[in-house]
Amino acid sequence: MRAIAELPHPECKITIFGMNQKFIIKFEQGNLEQTYKIAEADVLNGVNGVFEILDEEFIATVLDSFQKMRESFIKTYNKYY
Repeated sequence: MRAIAELPHPECKITIFGMNQKFIIKFEQGNLEQTYKIAEADVLNGVNGVFEILDEEFIATVLDSFQKMRESFIKTYNKYY
């Protein structure tokens, strides 16, 4: 897997990788991460097409998912510690 590009964002790290004819879009925030895979053949204009898919509405959804992930983990962690 090789890093192709990074998309700057103030609330999370966004990295686009290439592997086996797929784009792998990885979002990281603290100790959490989300990964999305899409076939290169399904994206027009290569990595620029991936940038088009990653609009602010989608990124807002990803950030909301991070919040829910964090809340779920804290809740289950607190049951045991």
